[in-house]
Amino acid sequence: MPSLRSRLITLYFRLKRATTPSFSGKLDIAKERIDTEAMAKSFGHFSGAECTPVMAGDAPAEWIVPEGVTTQRCILCLHGGTFFAGSINTHRSLAANIATAAKVRALLIDYRLAPEHPFPAGPEDALAAYQWLLEQGIPSNYITIVGDSAGGALAVGLVITLRDAGKPMPAAIICLSPALDLTFGGETWKTNAKSDMMLEFEREKAGVDLYLNGADPRHPLASPLYADPKGLPPILIQVGSDEALLSDSMRFTEKAKAAGVDVTLEVWDGMQHEWQFAVGIFPEAKRAVERIGEFIRERYNLM
Repeated sequence: MPSLRSRLITLYFRLKRATTPSFSGKLDIAKERIDTEAMAKSFGHFSGAECTPVMAGDAPAEWIVPEGVTTQRCILCLHGGTFFAGSINTHRSLAANIATAAKVRALLIDYRLAPEHPFPAGPEDALAAYQWLLEQGIPSNYITIVGDSAGGALAVGLVITLRDAGKPMPAAIICLSPALDLTFGGETWKTNAKSDMMLEFEREKAGVDLYLNGADPRHPLASPLYADPKGLPPILIQVGSDEALLSDSMRFTEKAKAAGVDVTLEVWDGMQHEWQFAVGIFPEAKRAVERIGEFIRERYNLM
């Protein structure tokens, strides 16, 4: 059963949704970005780390190095935000907490966002950042790709691009509540519509339409569910049982396993979209981040 604290947070979002006007059908991008920054500030628990701005390819980025970490091993973090919001600021705490749990460095990038920069700008920036890491002399097997929500699509899409181009592959992929099907074809968009307090179909669909800008939602770099997953490195997926995106993870896991990929799907009981942000607020978030750290350390033999 979910902890009392997590249930109270869910109740808070349930009340917030009940008192918020219905989606008008048009996104106010500036407001959405401000709201995303405010929510991240409220729920983010920064474990403490040295943060250094850099340019990773053409993308502004930040090295986040927990105290005592000297290894070259790292995670490349691709943030969520429905492809039109999110930033280094919103995701610094999540990246730092995962890096601390994994005992590695984190490179968090500000990839270009829609509607100013629609698909495939985000995937291009993710690829450039990965190539930049290689140019710094970091071996590919010292890199793990981490993506949450929209960033999960970018993470899997990046590795598909690397595989198809015959380029060095990372050690692993971590997907947190990933959006892997931009057609919204998963059944839990309907069955979990009342239990998911974070994502609303109409709002998410409007954001994805801005991002795709007419591109095919089944393009494998937009919706990795429709890509051939054969040959991908080990994958850890964490998703909440109450999420509208649950079926994205379930269908992708089934397809990846059938292709021989080492994929671990963790469905966390009663959890909302991206609950991992709430380290320091309720125990499931702390345990989820600890589990991510353990998975990464296993790949890097840092146990």
